[in-house]
Amino acid sequence: MAHIVVLSGAGISAESGLPTFRDVGGLWKQYSVHDLASPGGWERNPQLVLEFYNTRRQQAREAQPNAAHTALAALESQHRVTIITQNIDDLHERAGSSNVVHLHGEIMKARSSVDESYLVEMNDQDIALGDLCPQGKQMRPHVVWFGEMVPMLESAADIVATADVLLVVGTSLQVYPAAGLVDCARPNCPITVIDPGEDVKVKGATIIRKTACAGVPEWIASLKL
Repeated sequence: MAHIVVLSGAGISAESGLPTFRDVGGLWKQYSVHDLASPGGWERNPQLVLEFYNTRRQQAREAQPNAAHTALAALESQHRVTIITQNIDDLHERAGSSNVVHLHGEIMKARSSVDESYLVEMNDQDIALGDLCPQGKQMRPHVVWFGEMVPMLESAADIVATADVLLVVGTSLQVYPAAGLVDCARPNCPITVIDPGEDVKVKGATIIRKTACAGVPEWIASLKL
């Protein structure tokens, strides 16, 4: 059974109506990424950071998986599929994908600000100032902020190295270190990039200039493994 590895990014979730980090809009436009998504911003104003991520969590709850998510989930009936996503939403899982690695964390979980192993599923809840872990420290979103290490990066690199086929969808491959994962693929591994933009360049890759919803089902239909 072929191992298909998928690197997914914000573009696949955008088609479900989820704004990218820089497109959240509204009152958040007045703040920088360093205010909302960095350890320094958390230190300065944890209430602001919690409100921002509570908003994003609500948006994720209201969004629904799209045709690209469901097509990738259905692919598991024929092949071994591992999805490595830069997205913090749970749309891949809700579509039915069973093997998802989140590089940048998961918006639907909270964790202790002093113990990364202490995780809580948020379900329909928000994180409030004063929500404490067993060590008596504030709970925070289970996401990787700018300036923090990406704990799943090494595991993701090992997974990419085992790919028989690599699909990149919904990401312009401009954000490092995640963008460097394509370089971990074996020299003979076929790579396909599905992205409607013109700025994605991967040496030796097949480029499909379509959105995720249009390109992923088309790519799957053309697979010959």
